[in-house]
Amino acid sequence: MTPDLTLDVQLDLALRLTVGLVLGAVIGFERELHRQPAGFRTHSLVALGAALFTVVSAFGFTGDSVDPTRIAAQIVSGIGFIGAGTILQYRGHIRGLTTAASLWSVAAIGTAAGAGLYVVAVVGTLLILVILSILDRVEAMARRRLQLPPDGYVLPDNEEQDGKSEDLP
Repeated sequence: MTPDLTLDVQLDLALRLTVGLVLGAVIGFERELHRQPAGFRTHSLVALGAALFTVVSAFGFTGDSVDPTRIAAQIVSGIGFIGAGTILQYRGHIRGLTTAASLWSVAAIGTAAGAGLYVVAVVGTLLILVILSILDRVEAMARRRLQLPPDGYVLPDNEEQDGKSEDLP
């Protein structure tokens, strides 16, 4: 049973989608400036999609035996597949973990916007931007001062496996 969706309610739902899209785009723009594999469009789509799933879950499926949180829970696991696609291993180095985490976080921003939690979504967006931009500079400065190696994770060099997993013969 779908609730009575008056024009005012539908405009509010459209606002929720728009807020999710805009906040995701802001984070995506920051990623785009750093030439990351997932940028402006990807982050925008993830946030909009999460907002849309949240709105549909809350307003499209109602009734006594319906749990609207089930769709929101699936957003979390579904975004894991997209995030995993941004993690790359190249010549023993792993890249894309921060981008995967930002996509996961943007899905949460979209979910908050879709639920109508505008202040939470905006504050979450600001905090993500602090982490991605300001803390990136702090980390770079600390690495220079402490003379730490370049950013990244190095996989152990194990040439005798010929690309096979340790578990397999």
